[in-house]
Amino acid sequence: MPDPSIQTQPTSPAFSSSDPPKRSGKSALAIVFLVVFIDLLGFGIVIPLLPRYGDRYVKALLPSAAEAGGESRAAGAVLGLLMASFSAMQFLFAPIWGRISDRIGRRPILLVGLTGSVLFYLLFGYASDLPETWAALALTLLFVSRIGAGVAGATIATAQAVIADCTTPERRKHGMALIGAAFGIGFTFGPLVGFASLLWFPNHHGAIGYSAAALSFLALVLGFFLMPETRHFKEAPPLQRRWLDWRATRDVLRQPALAPIVLIFFLATLGFGGFEPTLALLIKDALRFEDEAGLRNSFLIFAYVGLVLVLTQGFLYRRLANRLSEVTFMALGISLMALGLVLLGGVTWLRNTIDWGALLTLMLVSMTLAVVGFAFLTPSAQALVSRRSDPAKQGEILGVNQSAASLARILGPIFGLSLYKLTPSHLLPYLFGAALLLVMLPLLPRIRHAPEITR
Repeated sequence: MPDPSIQTQPTSPAFSSSDPPKRSGKSALAIVFLVVFIDLLGFGIVIPLLPRYGDRYVKALLPSAAEAGGESRAAGAVLGLLMASFSAMQFLFAPIWGRISDRIGRRPILLVGLTGSVLFYLLFGYASDLPETWAALALTLLFVSRIGAGVAGATIATAQAVIADCTTPERRKHGMALIGAAFGIGFTFGPLVGFASLLWFPNHHGAIGYSAAALSFLALVLGFFLMPETRHFKEAPPLQRRWLDWRATRDVLRQPALAPIVLIFFLATLGFGGFEPTLALLIKDALRFEDEAGLRNSFLIFAYVGLVLVLTQGFLYRRLANRLSEVTFMALGISLMALGLVLLGGVTWLRNTIDWGALLTLMLVSMTLAVVGFAFLTPSAQALVSRRSDPAKQGEILGVNQSAASLARILGPIFGLSLYKLTPSHLLPYLFGAALLLVMLPLLPRIRHAPEITR
């Protein structure tokens, strides 16, 4: 039985997502789009470099990691923890930020998150310029910067709650796809900014972190002056709950309309997590992008990933949204992701037997399928969770869902990078991810036949 203390508070009188004027809602959507876009520019700048930076400093600390081409389990575990530290903080703080935003409003939470992004990207820039002789300090600061950025970035659930505040249930998946498009555009231009930073400042990798901090600061300024509050209160006070309340997670997982969606979102993100953190290493190893020019070119590959994401969620998904249900999108997404990961396994298997052009083509096709699949699944799951949630608890429940995805992103890099470095073929993380995705298909009928709204 759910805890009765969570059920006794009035919900409908306290909040109505239809209260804000249409103009205010459109303004909020536009600013959330810009804020998420600019913030993801910083993420897109940093993420292609993080595995390479970590690999460099780990090898300096663990000389055994440089033996046999760097195929060290210890190095893989350290890199996995570095990548997972960001998601670990999102796992803890996404429901907290969402719950606080239900009590005090969305705007202050988004501004606090952007302020944190500025500070911790500055720290990342400083750590990036440290020499290998200071590897211990550099790795420590990289961990601190990613932990702090994870706390700040956990406000994405609050951004999703803004979308829920400003859209009707029927238009909810269109709104969630808008955030996905902002992610995609940011992830497209972020690597291009990183490419330019390396081109203009080839001996100062810290410029990349500083560029991310500057862009996050621009998002902070825009949010401060232009972001309206979308969480509107009526006669009753906001719900009174503790900041860290694990009963909310337990309550969500006990609801048959929500639990299967959260589970499938978790498993899909876990499967995708074997691909995402290893991509920078796969580009380096398979395409032989090992020197400084290769590092710059790897940014262009990441920009392509972002372009596919924005075209899918910004155009293709929104055009198909009136014809296909969320569950159909999720089935297509799972299938395409699994196929893409299998083909990425083919890239690792064939990298020494086919010519470079054919290998590049296969990699681009594989990444396209995987990213399109993920772009189909993500907004559909988020929209279903939002539609089946109490309007007064949008921030909290979307935070629980985001927390589940963050837990998957904690485990994904650890499994992915450890499996990647376990064998010379680098095949295991992609087969693991594809198998994990395919076992989710039997969950879809339960999601399709669950009630639309629970209270």
